[in-house]
Amino acid sequence: MSEQAPVSLITGASRGIGRAAALALAKAGHELILVARDTQALEQVQTDCQALGALVSVHALDLTERDAVTALFRQLQPQLQHKALSNLVHCAGQMQDALLAMTRFTDLDKLLALNVGATVQLCQLASKLMLRHKAGHLVLLSSKVAESGSAGQAVYAASKGAVSALVKSLAKELGPSGIRVNAVAPGFIETDLTAHYSNDKKQQLMQNISLRRLGQANEVASVIEFLCSDKARYITGHILAVDGGFSL
Repeated sequence: MSEQAPVSLITGASRGIGRAAALALAKAGHELILVARDTQALEQVQTDCQALGALVSVHALDLTERDAVTALFRQLQPQLQHKALSNLVHCAGQMQDALLAMTRFTDLDKLLALNVGATVQLCQLASKLMLRHKAGHLVLLSSKVAESGSAGQAVYAASKGAVSALVKSLAKELGPSGIRVNAVAPGFIETDLTAHYSNDKKQQLMQNISLRRLGQANEVASVIEFLCSDKARYITGHILAVDGGFSL
């Protein structure tokens, strides 16, 4: 693989949208740094991406452990000594279904630690690397519910609303240094996060989706691939809905 290949760090890469993004960027010729908690699943994604011709390294860690995240970026510095980190694709996240009255603060703390705290830390550390080259791209995962709200998902929606606000603020802050910041906002995508939904619940949701079907992880990954490409080099501060018309 050419030394000029884009280098993309993908979190949550072992399954769902993160896995689909890894495969899409591997096909597009990116060198990949894959991060997730599940070592076995992560190594399988590594094998799949290598089969597509990508150079891939994997790192198993919990993104809510701040010292571990800092250590990861220290570990990556030699690898990135002679090349730039082109993209941070932050797909790791946690969904929580709970009415406000039933929300436990231990669950709240865990959700915010991953969906907000880890997101801020990753953006901070990745942008520091990108500042050296005056170029780079941060792409985060927001959600359809960040804008529209969702009964029974107030805390989750609030955490994703924070991501959307972060994108717009960082786009203004980092833009003069050549760093773009965007997010995709998926609607109902069939992944592990939504596997607990009953068939009746899925049918009910589809009635509110213009395309009358649920989304697939590779459809979100295609949008991520676009945002990470030169075709999107003048797009920043944008929250791109990928929801089949769920947000209409």
